[in-house]
Amino acid sequence: MTRILADLPDDDIKWLDARAVEQGQSRASVLREAVRAYIAQASALGNKDWISRGAGLWKGRGEIPDGVEYQVAMREDRTSYEDL
Repeated sequence: MTRILADLPDDDIKWLDARAVEQGQSRASVLREAVRAYIAQASALGNKDWISRGAGLWKGRGEIPDGVEYQVAMREDRTSYEDL
């Protein structure tokens, strides 16, 4: 494990110390936990698995023969040229 030196505002140090006392942990332990949570959050935001999971989701649906035809039909259904 590598030690680091970081400059933090006094208010952040006070918050870390209070959090450490609440959890019965050291300040360093709370910081390590925060870094792990940040890494997990950043990984989740950068994860593009939803694209591969959703690709081809409507493939094989017989009631929608073509994506463009579907879009046109939906727009026609919701668009009233009399209102323009």
